[in-house]
Amino acid sequence: MYLCREPVDFRKSIGGLSALVEQELQMNPLGDALFVFVNRHRNKIKALYWHRNGFCLWYKRLERERFAWPALDPGQRTCTLNVQELEWLLEGFDLWAHRPHKTLHYEAVM
Repeated sequence: MYLCREPVDFRKSIGGLSALVEQELQMNPLGDALFVFVNRHRNKIKALYWHRNGFCLWYKRLERERFAWPALDPGQRTCTLNVQELEWLLEGFDLWAHRPHKTLHYEAVM
């Protein structure tokens, strides 16, 4: 799953969002990835994905809250999420304020 870090004009639907994925993000909208977009006010999310023979567009609007969203890093237009992180995002958790413990990689046990 790819999170588009910049806000998107939510008048865009399947055609506009798939063109954005292809032209601006330089990714394949027909692949097996899910692309997540937010509006400027961060109270709406759209998710676009290709399913076998057509595009699917999912939409969620919050009535009172705002979605947490990552800060923009120069040159980084997307960030990746796994299924659990997407679920947390939709539930209102700020994934970027509270990071999990770092994964440690050891070569031997002492």
